[in-house]
Amino acid sequence: MICQKFYVVLLHWEFLYVIAALNLAYPISPWRFKLFCAPPNTTEDSFLSPAGIPKNASAMSGASEAVVEANINTSNVYVSELSQTIFHCCFGNERGKNCSVQAGNPEGKTLASTVKALVSRQLGVNWDIECWMKGDLTSFICHMEPLLKNPFKNYDSKVHLLYDLPEVIDGLPLAPLKDSFQTVQCNCSVRDCDCFVAVPRANVNHSLLMFLEITSVGVTFQSPLMAVQPMLVVKPDPPLGLQMEITDDGNLKISWDSPPVALFPLQYQVKYSENSTVKKEAAEVVSDPFLLVHSVLPGSSYEVQVRSKRLDGSGIWSDWSLPRVFTTQDVMYFPPKILTSVGSNASFHCIYKNENQIISSKQIVWWMNLAEKIPEIQYSAVNDHVSKVTFSNLKATRPRGKFAYDAVYCCSGQECHHRYAELYVIDVNINISCETDGYLTKMTCRWSPSTIQSLVGSTVQLRYHRSSLYCSDSPSIHPASESKSCILQRDGFYECVFQPIFLLSGYTMWIRINHSLGSLDSPPTCVLPDSVVKPLPPSSVKAEITINIGLLKISWEKPVFPENNLQFQIRYGLNGKEIQWKMHEVFDAKSKSASLPVLDLCAVYVAQVRCRRLDGLGYWSNWSSPAYTLVTDVKVPMRGPEFWRIMSGDVTRKERNVTLLWKPLMKNDSLCSVRRYVVQHHTAYNGTWSEDAGDQTNLTFLWAEHVHTVTVLAVNSIGASLANFNLTFSWSMSKVSAVESLSAYPLSSSSVILSWTLSPGDYNLLYLVIEWKNLNEEDGMKWLRIPSNVKKYYIHDNFIPIEKYQFSLYPVFMEGVGKPKIINGFTQDDMDKRQTDAGLYVIVPIIISSCVLLLGTLLISHQRMKKLFWEDVPNPKNCSWAQGLNFQKRTDIL
Repeated sequence: MICQKFYVVLLHWEFLYVIAALNLAYPISPWRFKLFCAPPNTTEDSFLSPAGIPKNASAMSGASEAVVEANINTSNVYVSELSQTIFHCCFGNERGKNCSVQAGNPEGKTLASTVKALVSRQLGVNWDIECWMKGDLTSFICHMEPLLKNPFKNYDSKVHLLYDLPEVIDGLPLAPLKDSFQTVQCNCSVRDCDCFVAVPRANVNHSLLMFLEITSVGVTFQSPLMAVQPMLVVKPDPPLGLQMEITDDGNLKISWDSPPVALFPLQYQVKYSENSTVKKEAAEVVSDPFLLVHSVLPGSSYEVQVRSKRLDGSGIWSDWSLPRVFTTQDVMYFPPKILTSVGSNASFHCIYKNENQIISSKQIVWWMNLAEKIPEIQYSAVNDHVSKVTFSNLKATRPRGKFAYDAVYCCSGQECHHRYAELYVIDVNINISCETDGYLTKMTCRWSPSTIQSLVGSTVQLRYHRSSLYCSDSPSIHPASESKSCILQRDGFYECVFQPIFLLSGYTMWIRINHSLGSLDSPPTCVLPDSVVKPLPPSSVKAEITINIGLLKISWEKPVFPENNLQFQIRYGLNGKEIQWKMHEVFDAKSKSASLPVLDLCAVYVAQVRCRRLDGLGYWSNWSSPAYTLVTDVKVPMRGPEFWRIMSGDVTRKERNVTLLWKPLMKNDSLCSVRRYVVQHHTAYNGTWSEDAGDQTNLTFLWAEHVHTVTVLAVNSIGASLANFNLTFSWSMSKVSAVESLSAYPLSSSSVILSWTLSPGDYNLLYLVIEWKNLNEEDGMKWLRIPSNVKKYYIHDNFIPIEKYQFSLYPVFMEGVGKPKIINGFTQDDMDKRQTDAGLYVIVPIIISSCVLLLGTLLISHQRMKKLFWEDVPNPKNCSWAQGLNFQKRTDIL
C-alpha cells in the first residue's frame, strides 16, 4: 500500500539543482543520447512492484494507468520525505546499467530508490535527448522524448534547462559560478519537450554548459552537467523545392533548392525507392543540389526525400524533406518540352513501351501535330530503345487556338500514343530603341513584347551591361549584367529609364525571357547615349510675310543642348482644319531663319521647326510650337478697281451727273486690304484734283467740261495703287457709233448669249462694256467689261421669261466712251427659231420610240412564223417525200 502511494507521488518528476566541476561536464555529441534516472546497483527484477501492477513495464497498458490514477488521491504519505531526496540521472544504455551516480541523500532510501526505479521504468523518466544549433545560428535547441511511448498525460510537470556561457580569456574558458547559470522553461507537450537557448552569434564557437531538471510535487530529477560547442552541432533546415525530370539522355534528374538560410556549404543525402517490375531502394550522399538516376524505364514510379548537413561533416543531419513521387509514362519524351528561339535547332528523344514491351528505336516514326509526318532523314537511333528526332532552323510557332506550341508525336509504326512532346519556338528578335532627352540627363529605352505574348507563364526582363567607353563592333551578352525595371505603357510597349547616364559609355542591352522551360535572350544591341539624342525643339519661332518682298519668313533660336551642329526642318502651310504641309530643309547650322515664296500673301500661314544633329545621328526633335502670320498689307495694291458709270440729267445740256460704280478689290489685288478709294479728275481747264470716296464703291460728280477723264485709285496702309483704269467722257466721242448690230438670245432662265458685229473703221477700241437691266425695275443695272476682240459673250444671271430686259453694248476708246447699241428684249427671229426647235424636240423622240416599237413587233412576228412553219413541216421519218430535204436551211431563209 505504501509502495503504491509512493509510486503515485513519483509520477511527477523533479531534478535537484547541482553544479559539477567544468572538467567533469559530459560532452554532448552531434547525435542522440539517452538519459537514465535509475538508482545504482538495482535491476529491473529487484524493483518492488505495487499490488496489481505487473513487473514487466512493457505490459503496462490502459488498465494499469487506470489503477495508478485510481490511487493517486488516496494518500500523500511520504511526500515530505521524498521531497528531500535528489535523484541524479546518468547517461548509459537502455537498461540503465553502467550508471554510477551518488544520490543527494548520503544514507540512501531503499524504498525511495525502488519507487523511483519503478517510476522511471513505468512512466518514462528515462529520456531520449538530441541537442543542436539552428542552421541560421539564432538559437540552441534540446529536444526530449520519453523512452516509454505511452506516458501519463494528466499530471503537470515542469522541465527547465539551466545554462551558462563562461567567459573566455586567452582562449581558455573560466570556471562557471553557481549564480552564473540562467534558467529557461522548456515547452512540453504530451509526447515531448523542446528547450530553446538564445546564443549570441559571437559566442557560437564557445563552450555552452547546461543541465536539465524536471520538477513535480516536490520530487526532483537532475541530469549531469553537459558541455557543447554550438558550432559543432549545427542542424540545417531541410532542402526545399524537390523536383524530378527526365534529362535529354533519358536519366531521372532529382534536384532541389538549398534551405532559405544556408550559412555553410552543405552536403545532401538522397534516398529514393523505385517501383517498377522490381522494387529498388537506394541512398546516396552528394555535394551538388541534384542527383542523376540512370537506367530509367517507362512505367516506373520513384519516391524521393532529401536532407542536408554541413559539408565538412560536422553537425547534425537536417530533417528529411517532404516525400515527392514521380511516375514515368508508357511513352517517355525527354525533354518533354522545349523552349527555343527562331533559327535554332532542337531535338527530342523517345522511349516507347507497349504492353510491357519496349519498342525498338528502328520501328519508331515521328509526326508533327498528327498532320505531318516528319522526314526519316531527321531520325536517329541513340540505342536499341531510344529514338531521336532533330529540327533545324526552326520557324516561330503559330498559335492554333489555345495551343501555343507544336505537338511532336513518337509513334510505333502506324500507332501513335496520345502523349506528345511540346515544341515552343518564339521570335526573340526584339527591337530595343533608346532616346536621350534634350537636357542630356536621362535615356529612355522602349521595346515591345508582342512576339512573345502567346507564351503563357513567361516573364520578360531587360538586362544590360555598361562598358567604360563606347560600343564594341559586335556586342555580346556579358555575364556580369544587371536588370532594369520597365513599365508597360498603354501602347503595349515597355519603357525603361536610365538616369543618370554616361554619354560616352556603351550600354549593351538584351531582353531575357524567363519561363519554367528555360530562358532565352534576344540578340544584344549596344547604345551610346550621345548617339541617340533627341534635341529640344527650337524656341522663339516666328512667322511673318515680309513687306515689299512678299516672302514667308520663319525665324527661330537653336536649343542649348546638344552642342553638336544641327540641321533644321521647316513645315508650313495655309492655316485650316486640314493643313497641307510643305517641307523645307536648312543644313546651315548657323542659320536662324529662312524665307520661302508663297502663293497667297494675304492668308494666314502656320509654321513649325524641328532640329537634329547635322551628322544624322539621333532623332528629330519634336516640332516647335506653331507660329502664325498676321494678315497685313505687304505692298501697295496691284491695280485700281474696274469701274463704270451711270449718266443722269438732260441729254441736250452740256452738264450731266455721272455716278461712278466700281467693284471692291480682292485681297490678291489689294495686297492685302483697301482702306479707301480715291477718284482723280483731269480736265483741260481745271487741271487735276482728287476726291476721297472712303470705303464706298461709288461717287457722283458733275460732268461739265468737253472732255473729262477720271481714275479710281485703291489705297492701303502702304500706299496707292500704281496700275489703274481710266475712263474718259467726251461729248464728241459719245456720238461715234462703232457697233453695227447687237442680238440677245436666251439659252435658259440663267443664261443669255449676246452677239454683235462692229462697224469697219479706223479707231482705237480699248474694250467693250455690256449693260443689262430689267425694264420693270428702276434700279438694278449690271455691267461687264470685256475685251475688244470678243464677238459674243454669255451672260449668267437670273432671267425671268415674262420680264423685259434691255441690253446695251458700249465701245470704249482711248478718247472716250462711244455711242452704245441698245436693244429692248430678245431678238425676235431667234425666238421663232427656238419655238421651231422646240417642235423638233417633241417630234424626234416620238419618231425614235415608234421605230423601236416597230422593230420589236417584227422580231416577235418572226419567231411566231418559225413556230407555225415547223408545226406544218412533216416528220421526215413518217413522210417519204420529206426525206433528204434540209429544213434547217429553209429556217435560215426565213
